[in-house]
Amino acid sequence: MGKLGKTVGAIASAAILATAMPAQAGGYADAEKLRKLDIMLMVTALRCRHGADNFQRDYEKFAVKHNVALQGAARSLQSSYHSKYGAKGAKRQLDKISVSMANVYGQGHPWLECAELKQVTSGLAAHRDSSQLLVVANELLATDRPAKFAMKR
Repeated sequence: MGKLGKTVGAIASAAILATAMPAQAGGYADAEKLRKLDIMLMVTALRCRHGADNFQRDYEKFAVKHNVALQGAARSLQSSYHSKYGAKGAKRQLDKISVSMANVYGQGHPWLECAELKQVTSGLAAHRDSSQLLVVANELLATDRPAKFAMKR
């Protein structure tokens, strides 16, 4: 994919925020998606930190602006796991999600490059409204590039 294709992909990915319908977190599945989104962005920010597309600062801003939603998701998962697995099991399950996501994204995102991830993260950090996070999570956590982000040749 050429430089123009990457730029178009980054812009299209960032546009998720502007075009998505509001979605509020609710329940275990949504809490897990928000947790995974946070971990994916954290791991890829670390991976991309050496170079022109370093977005660690953008990730930090994102984490601060959406702290209430992200911590709420973590508490919801903790509570759900605690009732299913007990205190020790809950911690193991949360660790399992974190390690799993770190392993998946440690080698990079399956269809976004560092420049695109930087642009998406910057867009997320610029908005205080956390109602779009689930929509963004559904898009960014997909293993294949969604059709609406397919590059035209």
